[in-house]
Amino acid sequence: MIQQHLMRNKLKKIYKILYKEFGPQYWWPGDSQFEVAIGAILTQNTNWQNVEKAINNLKNKNLLSLKKLYKLSFKKLADFIRPTGYYNLKAQRIKFFLHFLKEKYKSKINLVKKNNPQLLRRELLDVNGIGPETADSMLLYAFDKPIFVIDAYTKRIFSRHDLIPKDFDYQQTQDFFMQNLPKNTKLFNEYHALLVKLGKEFCTKNKPKCQSCPLKTLNK
Repeated sequence: MIQQHLMRNKLKKIYKILYKEFGPQYWWPGDSQFEVAIGAILTQNTNWQNVEKAINNLKNKNLLSLKKLYKLSFKKLADFIRPTGYYNLKAQRIKFFLHFLKEKYKSKINLVKKNNPQLLRRELLDVNGIGPETADSMLLYAFDKPIFVIDAYTKRIFSRHDLIPKDFDYQQTQDFFMQNLPKNTKLFNEYHALLVKLGKEFCTKNKPKCQSCPLKTLNK
């Protein structure tokens, strides 16, 4: 119990340090739940700048709606999202997702948010091409469910600070956060976004900037 109390305090301290350093991240950018959900699929294995290009391609043609994308041909969809890479695969995954929304929710995105988060997570994971990180990104950022998203940045940062073992898998890492933080959608949203910011600018995969990292004094 004492150990968990210390861990919770450390997680709060990390959040406060990063928020003071970086400020609010206003993540995930998007004009609608549907746009954010599509963005979660497009961002697989690419950076956000490429996702923005693809999103803008769809917006410029007034195609970023559930019904219009559902009717859009596979080839045209793939062409529009080409900037994100793996565009044929991602077009296929988007089509699977759209089919899921049509069959389970009658193509009404607003109905998705009303579902139980654990049930909705299982449903999303059953969709071909949607893994845990993509599903949880949709749940947290599109549907306002209190689910902590885990990515490579998060695992790298916390394993380097010896807060989690390097061999923790996705679920173990997620459980670590869910068990030691208040179950709060806004907190999970901002915390994850701040970790992404830290991972991109300081705790990089190669040549991390440890001496200038905001968390360098964490254990002092």
